[in-house]
Amino acid sequence: MSTRMTTAERESFLAETHIGVLSVAGADGRAPMAVPIWYGYRPGGEITFATSPGSVKMTLIREAGQIGFTVQQEAMPYKYVSVEGSVVGYEPTDADEYRQWSMRYLGPEAGERFFDDIKDFVRTMVTVRVRPERWRTYDFGKEFSG
Repeated sequence: MSTRMTTAERESFLAETHIGVLSVAGADGRAPMAVPIWYGYRPGGEITFATSPGSVKMTLIREAGQIGFTVQQEAMPYKYVSVEGSVVGYEPTDADEYRQWSMRYLGPEAGERFFDDIKDFVRTMVTVRVRPERWRTYDFGKEFSG
């Protein structure tokens, strides 16, 4: 049996709450930068995440125009989705969207407190939109089903 996820499975998994690992080509022959990051995704759509416009990762993203992105489930059954995609847009970060991310990742109460503490900074951030183009998936649980 194949351990690959179907299109519906991989998109559903990516839409769940996970910490993503963003990977982008390094500068001047250096290794790629890989950093954990909060993100948004709806099945069939684009991956979105926010960062400071002056950050090293933003500079590398603008230079490369494409990224790698991975999410995983660390508990059994182990799973991961890894995506390569092109950057298709940059826009000012929507504070309401970032507030929702804060509550998604931290829970309603802690998310609200966190967002209240950083809301002025959020208004300076840039949201990056990435179109998934190449998918790699693995679902360890499929080895034991059936």
